[in-house]
Amino acid sequence: MNIKLLGSLDAEVHGISIVPTAGKPRQILALLALHPGRVVPVPTLMEEAWGTELPQSSLTTLQTYILQLRRMLSAAMGPEVAATAKDVLATRHGGYLLQIPTEAVDVFVYERLIAEGQTAFEDGKDATAAGLLRQALELWQGPALVDVKVGPVLEIEVMRLAQSRLVAQERRIDAELRLGRHVEMIAELTDLIARHPQHEGLHSQAMVALYRSGRQAAALDVYRRMRRRLIEELGVEPSPQLQRMHQAMLAVDPRLDVVAGPRRTTTFDLYAA
Repeated sequence: MNIKLLGSLDAEVHGISIVPTAGKPRQILALLALHPGRVVPVPTLMEEAWGTELPQSSLTTLQTYILQLRRMLSAAMGPEVAATAKDVLATRHGGYLLQIPTEAVDVFVYERLIAEGQTAFEDGKDATAAGLLRQALELWQGPALVDVKVGPVLEIEVMRLAQSRLVAQERRIDAELRLGRHVEMIAELTDLIARHPQHEGLHSQAMVALYRSGRQAAALDVYRRMRRRLIEELGVEPSPQLQRMHQAMLAVDPRLDVVAGPRRTTTFDLYAA
């Protein structure tokens, strides 16, 4: 079985899709896939499908959804397979579980690559870190579960994954900047700060990439535009850390030219208190 959640929901067995067309069974499949080899309790599955106001027939309906998923599994598995659909989508006391390895689900491949990339980054292996993080991010084909109408349980998972993706993008760019790939990062960072107009870390990276590419005026303009937005929308100034970076650019601080020194950190962190 191969399941993709980082984008549209996709689940295949022997190349045959087992994704139902109805909304709630899709939610159930996605939630089970996020916990491979682990029991998902019936109350959790029902909360995802119906929220806190459960219809009287919720348990029977959930059992029907499980049966539908098993029928699709069975058809895709074929008669030559020794295991049955009940072995793969198993019933346990109080819940159900998908008996599949974590590597069959793209989320877990992504999270393994992220962990390896973070370790490499902390060890100062910038090229390795950038490669691993890039490989992880390439697994995304759009927002997580973009074609699933998520309930309260999946909504939290989708938000968690979106935040993880943003952190991974920021960390990969850190590694790329430490490798001196400033010009190459400008276009991507321009897009990211447009999508995340209040994210100071991304703005600091854009400022550094522009500054090190000989575009000091453009780097300072990134700061000015963010400061104006923060004041107008939130009534706050940029963080002291970003203000110190801005002052450093005005003063042409030589620390801004440090790519990857002995202290394994980001340029932004040089201006932490």
